[in-house]
Amino acid sequence: MGEVLDSYQQLLQGAWITIQLTVYGSVLALVLALVFGLAGTSRNRAVRALNRVYVEFFRGTATLVLMYWFFYALPLIGLRFTPMAAAVIALGLNVGAYGAEVVRGSINAVPKAQHEATIALNFTPVQRMRRVLLPQAVALMLPPFGNLLIELMKGSAIVSLITIGDLTFRAKQIQSSTGETLWTYVAILVIYFVIAQLLQLLVRYAERRVDRMLGRRPSAKAVPATAGTGAGVTG
Repeated sequence: MGEVLDSYQQLLQGAWITIQLTVYGSVLALVLALVFGLAGTSRNRAVRALNRVYVEFFRGTATLVLMYWFFYALPLIGLRFTPMAAAVIALGLNVGAYGAEVVRGSINAVPKAQHEATIALNFTPVQRMRRVLLPQAVALMLPPFGNLLIELMKGSAIVSLITIGDLTFRAKQIQSSTGETLWTYVAILVIYFVIAQLLQLLVRYAERRVDRMLGRRPSAKAVPATAGTGAGVTG
């Protein structure tokens, strides 16, 4: 165990890479989720079809396969990505597909009376979404988004397969050099757990902020039936 603790700098370096992957991948996933989630609520059939193509394709594709595709296959036709870029794009595309369903389901879960009220006030479709529907939907989105954020962080453990020195990669190096299998993986288990708890605290803080902005007391929120839990993200 002492040898593993002596390698704490390597573990911290790996944890920092894992955090970077989580942040970059989450930003990409959030943008994609909002764009395609809003597309899923459109009255335009072609726009809704675009949402279904994206969601069904990337939700049904393994993250590891996407990662290999961006890092190993696309360079064969002249499109090259750094390991970090390939990992972020693969994670973002996959988790964004689940997030798009969360956004669509949350907007559809806003009471119909709210939508009717915006029509009575003669709001344009953009004003309805920006001023009334989306702010209320955000309160419903946050809990499942928290789950997806943690799933993305855990899914980043496979990036070591494309040479990224993340937490899992560093653990393999330490295990090979010290022979300490048990304590090495206990150490990264604890680190992953701590990161996950910090992410959960961040989401809960965001929930409280949204509750205050909407002028209501914090309470348990129902998760829309269409919201994915992130299961199978890592594929």
